[in-house]
Amino acid sequence: MLSVDSIETGIVIDHIKPGKSMEIYKHLKLEEMNLSVAIIRNARSNTYGRKDIIKIEGRNDVDLDVLGFINPNITINIIEGGKVIKKTNLYLPETVKNVVKCKNPRCITSTEQGLDNIFKLHNAEKRVYRCIYCEQEC
Repeated sequence: MLSVDSIETGIVIDHIKPGKSMEIYKHLKLEEMNLSVAIIRNARSNTYGRKDIIKIEGRNDVDLDVLGFINPNITINIIEGGKVIKKTNLYLPETVKNVVKCKNPRCITSTEQGLDNIFKLHNAEKRVYRCIYCEQEC
């Protein structure tokens, strides 16, 4: 059985859909930070069958809002002193910025270099987001 040490201070991102941990790693830009990161893929889960887990050691300012867009079933555990001090379930963020690109070839984001791709939540029940510039669904 695989054994990964617990962390003293940091964040554990749990209940990630199997195979999605690297996508989350890239979206959070963890490769740009000077942090110890453990990625556990395809771990056994009593609730989900299989899951991925990301452990980030140390104090950090990782923007976790994007995770609600990627997978609102993810759980965030804040660790201090080797213990979970806060457990947070995610929600769908009202706005996502530069997570996905607009599919509309006539959208201003396709022609203007450096313009942010911003999507607003249009229908939370169906998880529908629309481009703020052209209303294209992502």
